[in-house]
Amino acid sequence: MKKMLFIFNPRSGKAQIKNKLMEILDIFTKAGYELHVHVTQGPKDASEAAAAFGESMDLVVCSGGDGTLNETINGLMRLDKIPRLGYIPAGSTNDFASSLKISKNMITAARTVVSGVPYPIDIGCFCRDRHFVYIAAFGAFTEVAYLTPQDFKNVLGHQAYIMEGMKSLASIKSYVLRVECDSVVLEGNFIFGMITNTISVGGFKGLVTQDVALNDGEFEVLLIRTPKTPLDFTNIINYMFLKEEPNEYVHKLRTSCIKIFPEEPIDWVLDGEFGGSRREVEIFNLKKQIRILRNPQKKQ
Repeated sequence: MKKMLFIFNPRSGKAQIKNKLMEILDIFTKAGYELHVHVTQGPKDASEAAAAFGESMDLVVCSGGDGTLNETINGLMRLDKIPRLGYIPAGSTNDFASSLKISKNMITAARTVVSGVPYPIDIGCFCRDRHFVYIAAFGAFTEVAYLTPQDFKNVLGHQAYIMEGMKSLASIKSYVLRVECDSVVLEGNFIFGMITNTISVGGFKGLVTQDVALNDGEFEVLLIRTPKTPLDFTNIINYMFLKEEPNEYVHKLRTSCIKIFPEEPIDWVLDGEFGGSRREVEIFNLKKQIRILRNPQKKQ
């Protein structure tokens, strides 16, 4: 009999899995799987479960937000033989599920797990000791993702990030750093940077180009220099969301590897979770390292 490890976060997305759990388990059982269920108890628990039990499984399925998905993949990346991955989104935003066109309806997503086809996706390697699925970021607003309380996210969902983000406007910090990316070298003061493999960030689709491929071996890079005046900041926002003329403060690149050297340690966010404070960062693309199940008719 095929074996499945089902890892779920009981608190994600207003704890909506509570009313869906028995139906989801029924779908998996009827598909012929021997089920091993793990309920996460706290941070990093999904990662430890995936690493401890994943190698003996035919399929690992996780349910939760993007952070739960990130933890599960970090655990799987520790294995010599990586099983297929299923994902049932249950968070407030679910950026990566949107990129893969995985339904936010949990029952529909569960059916996709048992009937879908494996789709290889790129994984980001961060400083050789962490992995991310869709975004690594630093600077303005990035702390909002991991400082916004889970209960606040559950109640207000997407609006929670916006409200918390507005609070941080007055405390935007500038970072002096050097960026090396292929033949491009950038130096100076920056307020924000993100390295992504997604079409949606924080629920917003305007921040990245829409011709993103999730398994082309490249990341999309966005770097924003420190504005000198309030008008400069307004122009940056207009460029990001309203698609106005190119802006001298905004750099958009594509690369498989990037190195960032700040003058002081910078706090990073990986898939919405705190990624640590780092002095030097190297990020490179692990092409097609994970096979995630999705509907066969969906094409990138």
